[in-house]
This record gives sequence, structure tokens and C-alpha cells, in this order.
Amino acid sequence: MSKLVDIQFPKYGKVGVFDAGDLTISKGDKVLVETELGPSLGTVCSEPRERGEEWSEKPLPKVQRPADENDLRNYEQNRRMEKEIYEFCYGKIQERGLPMNLVSVDRLFEGGKVMVYFTAEGRIDFRELVKDLVQRFRTRIEMRQIGVRHQAKMVGGLGGCGRQLCCTTFLSNFDPVSIKMAKEQNLSLNPSKISGMCGRLMCCLSYEYQYYESARKGIPKVGKRVKTTQGDGKVVRQNVLKRVLTVLLDSGEEQEVSYDDVIRNPSAGQPAPGKANDQPKKCNGECVNSCKEKEKE
Repeated sequence: MSKLVDIQFPKYGKVGVFDAGDLTISKGDKVLVETELGPSLGTVCSEPRERGEEWSEKPLPKVQRPADENDLRNYEQNRRMEKEIYEFCYGKIQERGLPMNLVSVDRLFEGGKVMVYFTAEGRIDFRELVKDLVQRFRTRIEMRQIGVRHQAKMVGGLGGCGRQLCCTTFLSNFDPVSIKMAKEQNLSLNPSKISGMCGRLMCCLSYEYQYYESARKGIPKVGKRVKTTQGDGKVVRQNVLKRVLTVLLDSGEEQEVSYDDVIRNPSAGQPAPGKANDQPKKCNGECVNSCKEKEKE
């Protein structure tokens, strides 16, 4: 059975899972791997492991072979060329007054193509810029306009938690994130607290959202009146993780009450969270035949 390894790409720090097949490699080795843009140099950052059930049905890119001295020299040459292309391209952007922000330049491992990544508010006519680059470096140039989230992914940095950005280390796709996710988790809605380095809502707001959403079902909302074992009052706060409500009692005292201590919601006549409703169910029309048979008896 083929083995799996984690590969880190030196330029961006991104880590991916690759199929090592039956190659004899170990942690710290330099290898050539398959990517959507062709071969790329990476570093093995884990010991080979068996391909478990979670990866059994997933097609994975392959490790082609261990890197040799020529591959390492080629990589260093590409990095020097990228720096030169970046400086030249940046100068031409300023010279032509193009409203675009140059993010990164990648020269493919085999050297036949250069990818230029940039951000801009709208569409940019960069045809003259491409001509300048082709005339200077005599290679294929591809311009790619990216969003601010992809820019943060490529540039990297530290999040408010002190760890490297999720998009730089392990996230492959950008899932939609909404302000509702922050509200559901009782987080501060201060933009500086819930925005990432890219200026968009932090991706991590979606990590625990589904848990909070399911845990709140059947729980009295903030502002609702409830009847508890300690008296009647109004819910002023919720702590979903501890399963506790803070209730302002009619006596003026605030009490922390477990979900299980909520007897009912007097304003809506609902049973306590998690407790069954003992009221008999009414016929909903789906049991017409059985009801008629009982009437005949």
C-alpha cells in the first residue's frame, strides 16, 4: 500500500498531503511533487504513514522523486530570477501608473513560464506591461488577478491568536463567512476583533458555528422570560459551552441557571430545553384510516 507524507513548500509555507507511493524518503528530505502548475520543490515535514480510510477514496498528488543537486540549483536560480522580475515589474507598474498592487512573482520549476499575481479594484489593461516583461525576460508571462484573501494566503502572517494564518498553513478553500456566525457565538462585533489580516471576516468564525447553532436549539433566547427553580425572570446572557443561562430574576438578582433548571418559558408556554412535552399529540390527518377504524370499533 502507498504511503502518505506532508510536504511543505518553502516559499509560502503551505503544507499539503501527497502520495509517496513506495519511495524511500524521510522527514527533512527535499522532493519534487506534482502540482497544478507542474513540478515543484518541497520539503518532507512528516514521516511516511499508511494511507488510512479517510484518504482511501481521495485522489492525491504524487511525490515524483527525491530532489538532486541540479534540482536544488534550479530552485535557487528561480528564486533569484523571481526577485529580479518582481523589481522590474514593480517599476513598470509605477512608471505606467497602473492602479494595481503587485503581490508575488512565481517562476515555474522548469523555467518555461512566469506567474505574476496582483490585486486591483477592477479590471486592468496590463497588455503593455506584459509586453515589457516578455521583451525583457524572453519567457511566457501569465497575469493573475487575485482577491485580498488569496493575497493574505500568499503573503502569510500571524493572526490575532498569535498563530500563523489558517489560509497559509492548512486551508485549501475559502468557505463563506457571515456576521451571523459571530453573533451566534456571542463574539464582539468590533471589526478589529473579527476581521483577519485580509480585512475580511476571519475564516475561523466558521469552525464552531455548526456546534453553536445546534446547541442553541430549544434554548430560550436573550430577552425571553423564563421560569426557573430559583424564580421567574428574563434571560440576559447565554453560555452555550457551559450550558448556562444568566437570568435577571424579578427580585432584581442575577443568577446563573443550568439549562436543566429552566422549567418553562411562561410567555410562550414552552417546555424546558431537552424535556419532553407530555401533551398528547393531535391527529395531523395522516392517520385518517386508522382513526375511522377505531370509531367503528
